[in-house]
Amino acid sequence: MAEPVALMTSLESHPSDMQSREFAWVDADFDRVQKLIYQRAGISLHNGKHAMVYSRLSRRLRETGYRSFNDYLGWLESSDGPEWQEFINALTTNLTSFFREDHHFKIFHDYLKFHKEKSKWKVWCCAASTGEEPYSILMTAIDALGSRPNFSLIASDIDSKVLATATRGVYRIENLKNIGDDQFRNFFLRGKGSNAGMVRIKPELQKLVDFKIVNLVRDSWAFQDLFDVVFCRNVMIYFDGPTQRRVLERIYQVMSPGGLLFVGHAENFSESRDLFTLKGKTVYERT
Repeated sequence: MAEPVALMTSLESHPSDMQSREFAWVDADFDRVQKLIYQRAGISLHNGKHAMVYSRLSRRLRETGYRSFNDYLGWLESSDGPEWQEFINALTTNLTSFFREDHHFKIFHDYLKFHKEKSKWKVWCCAASTGEEPYSILMTAIDALGSRPNFSLIASDIDSKVLATATRGVYRIENLKNIGDDQFRNFFLRGKGSNAGMVRIKPELQKLVDFKIVNLVRDSWAFQDLFDVVFCRNVMIYFDGPTQRRVLERIYQVMSPGGLLFVGHAENFSESRDLFTLKGKTVYERT
């Protein structure tokens, strides 16, 4: 799932604020949005986020031609069409980079090396965003296991637009600050001419990953094999306690015993010791 944006502080509704807005916006509209994003994506949108929600969803009103939030939300509630994906996309954003929280990749590298005799690896990245995390996972795997690892990676997100970027694998060169010289030579192609200043992931790396849309709280997880490693970082901080537990139980069910779960720096699942045991800094082992 895409990591929801750090949300803005609230703006209290008052006459001058209402006059400056393009669309009418009342507490009842926000309440409906809260309920809908929770039902669809499990995101617990806290009170006081009116400004962010208004700004993001105003774009959807312009795109769809609706002149009020009441009418737009009514249309959304009455259908199960593609606008739901746009609604989710609008309320999520992605804060990511190559080798973000790099201690995880060092632990992952050592874990792969320690079990190097394993014949096949299956890994899931639950919040692929624009692709930097899954490609970092793949670079680490090749460094640990060699250039032709028997390695399968599923990279999913709830946001269709960021997955399109991830699938393309094209990035600005200035976003590669955590990439070493050897990694650059081995895994990236430098753009030329009109593509100067851009880089592209090499095709041989791209073919190792399967990008797909997965809603962690609604979709069925039709995975055929158990995962050895799951990266689910900076996602569940946006779920309430019961939703976190449900998602953890589902992750537990699709992992091999002894597999590793990597989570975000602000996430703590010590109350789910029946499922996962803490093995390191924000790293858990499936019991």
